[in-house]
Amino acid sequence: MPAPSSYYRASLPPPPGLPRLQGRHAARVCIVGAGFAGLGTACSLLERGVREVLVLEAETVAHGASGRNGGFVFAGYSLGEAALLARLGPEQARALYRRTREAVARVRERTRRYTIDCDRVEGGVLWANWFRDPAVLEARRCLLAEHFDTRWEPVPREELAALLGTTRYSGALFEREAFHFHPLKYALGLASAIGQAGGRCFEHSPALALERRGAGWRVRTPEGEVEAEHVLLACGGYLAGLVPRIDAAVLPIATYIIVTEPLGDEAAAFIRTRAAVYDTRFAFDYYRLLPDTRLLWGGRISVRDRPPAAVERLLRRDLARVFPGLAGVRIDYAWSGLMSYARHEMPQLGQLAPGLWYAQAFGGHGVAPTTVAGEMLAAAIAEGDPAWQDFAPFGLDSALKPLGYLGAQATYWWLQARDAWKDWRERLAG
Repeated sequence: MPAPSSYYRASLPPPPGLPRLQGRHAARVCIVGAGFAGLGTACSLLERGVREVLVLEAETVAHGASGRNGGFVFAGYSLGEAALLARLGPEQARALYRRTREAVARVRERTRRYTIDCDRVEGGVLWANWFRDPAVLEARRCLLAEHFDTRWEPVPREELAALLGTTRYSGALFEREAFHFHPLKYALGLASAIGQAGGRCFEHSPALALERRGAGWRVRTPEGEVEAEHVLLACGGYLAGLVPRIDAAVLPIATYIIVTEPLGDEAAAFIRTRAAVYDTRFAFDYYRLLPDTRLLWGGRISVRDRPPAAVERLLRRDLARVFPGLAGVRIDYAWSGLMSYARHEMPQLGQLAPGLWYAQAFGGHGVAPTTVAGEMLAAAIAEGDPAWQDFAPFGLDSALKPLGYLGAQATYWWLQARDAWKDWRERLAG
């Protein structure tokens, strides 16, 4: 049976840990949640000269999706570019997309500035076509070039077959600016950088209550409290339960990952590229070769947070559909984690009341959009920059819980079935 902890956690020595919050503290900004959104905002504030920054984490740094994800660092949002363009129009859609490209560069630059050893692999990302229809790739390539000033490179079937030991795909697009890394190492590196710059991070310090205190806010934990001018709620799928309207706007959705045993020299039979890979279906697989020759494989979306044995059963079948030669490979790690999704499939970031900010609903494209949120909210708090209002069209729409869970699962199954139907029809025609 695979280990219940994530590969990322198991690959690190036991961390020294951060203190619990005890007693009374004052800060200009109190951030609830030490995932990428919270840590990124803290970094961006400190980089702007705001020193009185305090981060509260209910568990440990990057306990949630930030420390358990696939490790892809690429541009874009959960909402696709075509839908973003239709919703906002060319100018605003281009501006929001450009921010994610800048965020990819900022994450890369932070690994260098703060000397974060996070196994960064500058291999790009391949978007592989599960279907035979080449229009799937060509439509997105043209859309990105025409409206988003972004050029992904076509990879023909023969070239792709030389990179991936499978006949599953008909071609791909290559996003050269993207990379992949060890997300937990990166998060821990950010927390360390925050401390070195004068910020404060506390673990095992859940925020139990939030109340107005004069012109600012008071956050209470089991053993202490913080008075701050600004409070940012950045809890992702692990809701704090402090502000009902903020929690009601997202659905915590589970996704799954497995990691194989080390493949050694046999890895070259399946993956001969440093790129990470995901495919063109709505319910896509995503995978990458790790530095120790293990294969990390992720996929599926569910309202259920399954145990490791169930995760292994599901994803092993998916893995074998692409790489039959790995059907019997040993799975050493399997885990799930909760992401926060909004019905409009875009991040939710903004100000609910004077000094009360939120950043959530980053879905399956977390690293770059969380970095965007951190930059925009830090600029708002430190400099009064109103650019965060660019996300106003994507507000705190109710997720309609508990019926929203049924709707989300039904939508996923329907889109999964649609992809399967298209695949079957293509194979029948072929």
